Amino acid sequence: MRLSLIALLLLATSAVLSAQEARLYVVTHVDVTPNYASDAAKLLLQFAADSRKDMGSVRFELLGDLSRKNHFTFVSVWENQAAFNAHLEANHTKQFREKLQPMLGSPFDERLHSMMQ
Repeated sequence: MRLSLIALLLLATSAVLSAQEARLYVVTHVDVTPNYASDAAKLLLQFAADSRKDMGSVRFELLGDLSRKNHFTFVSVWENQAAFNAHLEANHTKQFREKLQPMLGSPFDERLHSMMQ
């Protein structure tokens, strides 16, 4: 009985670690021209709220640069690459990027990461 419980715990721990290893961490920097900072902030906040509802979204945060009000950063965690790909193809993502495009001061800087063990 005791051995079975230990085996079950090891299996559960292994499954959790495998799921965490598959997670995708994404950091996206968004810079808009200063005259669009306020409008962009509203759009970015809505996009973050919509993205948190996406299947496979573990966490989705929007950060604002304290010294440059027109610079923003998304930090998101996805269950896996497929979940992130689905997010990119979602209508709300496509609409967001289309609306944001004329406000951009530079291209998106989107970097994908995995957890290092």
